[in-house]
Amino acid sequence: MAEKLSSLQPAPKISQRLPLLGAGGIVLTMAIAVIGIGQGLRTISPWLRISNGEAKAEISTLVVQQIRAVSQLTTTIFAMETVVPTSQERQWGNFTLGRTDLLYIGYGEVRAGIDLEQLNEQNIEQRGEKLIITLPPPQILDQKIDVERSRIYQYDRGFLNLGPDTAPELQSLAQRQTLAKITAAACDQGILDRANEQAEIAVGSLLRGTGYTEVEIKTSIPGICAPSTSS
Repeated sequence: MAEKLSSLQPAPKISQRLPLLGAGGIVLTMAIAVIGIGQGLRTISPWLRISNGEAKAEISTLVVQQIRAVSQLTTTIFAMETVVPTSQERQWGNFTLGRTDLLYIGYGEVRAGIDLEQLNEQNIEQRGEKLIITLPPPQILDQKIDVERSRIYQYDRGFLNLGPDTAPELQSLAQRQTLAKITAAACDQGILDRANEQAEIAVGSLLRGTGYTEVEIKTSIPGICAPSTSS
């Protein structure tokens, strides 16, 4: 009986259990804290993530850039040959000593079209799958004399060549008058209206490959072209 009593160990005191309970409590508390932090991070992680958004481009900007790549769109060319007489007198006081006449046959061309550099985002409208473009007004883009096809037909300094020898000056004057005459004739023939019609076709063909099911081209009213030839 004495041996059985001696083999029995005394139960641990409460003070001895406290460290074990404290350690277990700390471990449990830490586990709860870690779980809470993990849940919190999952909640706010979308706000902490740094990423690049989807690349976007304004359709109006893309269309403007595509159209501007064409720059000046020549849609109508008016060509004409005309005869322009010029003259200059040599005077002595109120008395005319002689006169020089120069007859010039000039061939020139007038180009009309749309200056697409004037196009901006306000000219582009998107309605679902429909694209609407409002073009700038047509204008005269260029006027030129074809010197290879133009010539001096007659140069006469009059009796005894008393007229002034001013062929270069008279030819230059004749070329300026040729340009003015051809431009006025082109305007009388409605070159700007035809430029509008052709620009509508050309720009429409250019944009129908952009993926839109419908492309509408609107034209603008032409401005002043040139004085009429009747003046």
